Amino acid sequence: MYHTKCVFLTWILTLLALTGRAQKDVFVFTPQWTAQAQFAGYYVAEAKGFFREAGVNVRIEHPSATQPAMTRLRNNQCQATTLQLCQAMEIVDEGMPLVNILQTSMNNAMVIVSSRGKDPLTQKGARVGIWSVGFGQLAICMSIKEGLDYEWVRFAQNVNLFVAGALDATLAMSYNEYYQLVQAGIEMTDKNVYRFCDHGYNVQEDGIYMTREYYEKHRDQAEKFAKACRKGWEWAAEHPEETLDIVMQYVQRDRIATNRVMQRLMLREVLRLQVDRESKKREFRLRPDMVKLASRLMQENHMLEHEVTYEQLIKR
Repeated sequence: MYHTKCVFLTWILTLLALTGRAQKDVFVFTPQWTAQAQFAGYYVAEAKGFFREAGVNVRIEHPSATQPAMTRLRNNQCQATTLQLCQAMEIVDEGMPLVNILQTSMNNAMVIVSSRGKDPLTQKGARVGIWSVGFGQLAICMSIKEGLDYEWVRFAQNVNLFVAGALDATLAMSYNEYYQLVQAGIEMTDKNVYRFCDHGYNVQEDGIYMTREYYEKHRDQAEKFAKACRKGWEWAAEHPEETLDIVMQYVQRDRIATNRVMQRLMLREVLRLQVDRESKKREFRLRPDMVKLASRLMQENHMLEHEVTYEQLIKR
């Protein structure tokens, strides 16, 4: 009887140890927003087993209103997150070294949409919607440089204020709010839509970042994770409808208020933005010239105290 109890106790302790180790080995990845096609390649990598094949035990956990993605990274609640380049540069400038392990965006998606067909560049002092969670650094730089003196009005995540007529214009992402506005019946023309990428502000956006401290200690794991993510995006580009099926599973699981039509439009645009304008390829890399442009613009407008260089952001 004593022997049986000892064996049982040993089995329990071994099981707990293995469970604890398994939990410890989990690589938590937090995209910067709720479930949507903007993160399709990562969902594909999980659903198709690319993470598992690479030997990385990945768990995707989306942020919440009380725990934004960057807060989770700072508190070691995740090992990697997605950030726009300008956001990452601000964080590095504040004293938290980051490493870009995979760049997905090759082009800027931000636009300004004006009401009543007006040109955004003629609306000095206009009330313009901007995201409360950030993302608007380039828009602020442009407003100052062009002498527009916009009055920025912060919104959470939708275009209701603009549609209701409370704003003269609003910032939008070409893969997200832009299509929300189209679905709301707002007319989009070359006159009332200002695309930053066409006016000297083509700065890359989404990439995967982790702290340099974590990267230095877990290089192999980081490389495997990045490789699997890239494979997920490449598969998504080749199989958009199957990818959309996968995206909708995540959307429905998290009860996100959207629809398949909207997610199809988003996926198509996100994939388009991944193709470099010059090489016509998905390069999955930071461009030094875009880092330099972003740093210069942000320094000129007092968003950075010091230059943030390409070398500070890449793997070494």
